[in-house]
Amino acid sequence: MISTLLLPGFVGTELPAWLERRLRDGLGGVCLFGMNIVSREQLRELTAAILGANPAAIIAIDEEGGDVSRLYQSVGSPFPGNAVLGRLDDPGLTARVGAQVGWELRDVNVGLALAPDADVNSNPLNPVIGVRSFGTDPDAVAAHVAAWTRGIEATGVASCAKHFPGHGDTAADSHHALPVISVSAHELRARELVPFRAAIAAGARSIMTSHIVVPALDEDNPATFSRAILTDLLRGELGYDGVIVTDALDMAGASADRGIPAAAVAAIAAGADLLCIGTKNTDEQLGEIIAAINVALADGTIPSVAVSRASARVRALGLDLARERAELAAPPSLELGAIAGLTTRDVAQGFHVADAARAILAESAGRRLAWVALESAPNMAVGEAPWGPFAAGIAPFASIGPDAPASIEAPVDALVVAVGKDIHRHPFAERAIEALRERGDVLVVDMGWPDPSFAGVDIATFGASRLVGSALLELIGRDRCVSE
Repeated sequence: MISTLLLPGFVGTELPAWLERRLRDGLGGVCLFGMNIVSREQLRELTAAILGANPAAIIAIDEEGGDVSRLYQSVGSPFPGNAVLGRLDDPGLTARVGAQVGWELRDVNVGLALAPDADVNSNPLNPVIGVRSFGTDPDAVAAHVAAWTRGIEATGVASCAKHFPGHGDTAADSHHALPVISVSAHELRARELVPFRAAIAAGARSIMTSHIVVPALDEDNPATFSRAILTDLLRGELGYDGVIVTDALDMAGASADRGIPAAAVAAIAAGADLLCIGTKNTDEQLGEIIAAINVALADGTIPSVAVSRASARVRALGLDLARERAELAAPPSLELGAIAGLTTRDVAQGFHVADAARAILAESAGRRLAWVALESAPNMAVGEAPWGPFAAGIAPFASIGPDAPASIEAPVDALVVAVGKDIHRHPFAERAIEALRERGDVLVVDMGWPDPSFAGVDIATFGASRLVGSALLELIGRDRCVSE
């Protein structure tokens, strides 16, 4: 029964023998990451092996339909991403994106999408949410969270609204630290909780916890380990009866000071059902987690009823997903890697384009373009992946990173297009832009979550997926690139 609560990751592209054995013995499921995927065919073989060992196993994946994409991590996502969808403000389109993600996951037998992101991105310095959010207005975010949830749930793939009770108002990344959200309980209910209420009403079958401290709710415990947040607030006040999934317990915000086995015990005691363990888990590690939970059951730290209820919820979800795989057929006209009817011109309608940028583009028609990539380190949620125009086929004339020289020798007749993400958060990028402007004309493109004042930014795309990169190329020009 304890193993039903565990959702480990693993290294490799084939199912390890130890994991197959644990699945046959009742392991709740497996979480897949980019490192587990090399092709759609290989992924189908892998998921078939998982389900062959345990037909009720929950196969989960981070597929948010934008910058965070595991299906398309090696090539860049063909979906617009949440922030772009929020700016286009067409809930019908958002529902179609959610449905497309769902059908593509069904195509590879994945049953749980760890999405949508239901965070209200109220802090522009947020290093881990940003363009993963639908926006800054709680009601607008709620409308799109509900639409995305309805879209994917209709495909027989379960959604997972995250990161409860809201990770938007932070300047720290819980992969590396333990953020503290200093909001009042009233503000939290009026802002952070609004999209989660919408997700619940829309039928979200799971909700993911966050490794953040919200002193207004619990001064001592991160949400993942807080009974006040998971049991009293989520179960009690919000009336949620679905599966509560933890964010990965190998993150620093969860286990840096206690270790993963102790984190697993604390999460179950708080009210979590399904424990996302991490990315590179092992048989020995799962044994240590199960042993720690057994000790906690014996000494009363975890009531036995907590494990039995959590196990029942997880098992019921796994059986529901298995039934839907058998009964719900994909549309015969499904096209993978595209949103029917959505053009790059449509996507570009969600961009911010300054008047000065429009003037430069009009004046520079026919002028050669020197694309410069401002390469900041990706956050761990996104991972290493092609992005923006460089995923869409453009080779940069130059790449500038934190340790690279800021100057380049572009032809004097070329318009430099400097492209980065979250530029105002990276001093090296601002220095590079200043140096580039000293040599001539520069068009600055921010493909992250820009400074709200748009200071120094000519074009803001609010996303860096391959599709968004293609939309940027249509706006600026693809065929006039200066070679390196």
